[in-house]
Amino acid sequence: MKIENTKAQMRKGVLEYCILLVLDGKPLYASDIIDELKNSKLIVVEGTLYPLLTRLKNAGLLAYKWEESTQGPPRKYYELTEVGKQFVVGLGESWNELVEAVNTIKLSKS
Repeated sequence: MKIENTKAQMRKGVLEYCILLVLDGKPLYASDIIDELKNSKLIVVEGTLYPLLTRLKNAGLLAYKWEESTQGPPRKYYELTEVGKQFVVGLGESWNELVEAVNTIKLSKS
């Protein structure tokens, strides 16, 4: 088993949560979302991002609006819905519980 495969699966597992976190508080254009994820060392390409954004939108967690751009065609900006905001809070609680559980296991092995 290769560690890179496992790392990729771990990243994939938290990617939706990270996208929602990035959008928490401000609407963003897709390339801005990618930039924020890259700044956090989560490398994501458009081919991965757009299906996730569509799935999150279809689940009622995201909405989008079109805004005119001075540098070309209108841009689609994504933002959390009220349901999405509540969902992020719930995921945050689950994430904290998961991190605590993993840390408990790690510490018991030290």
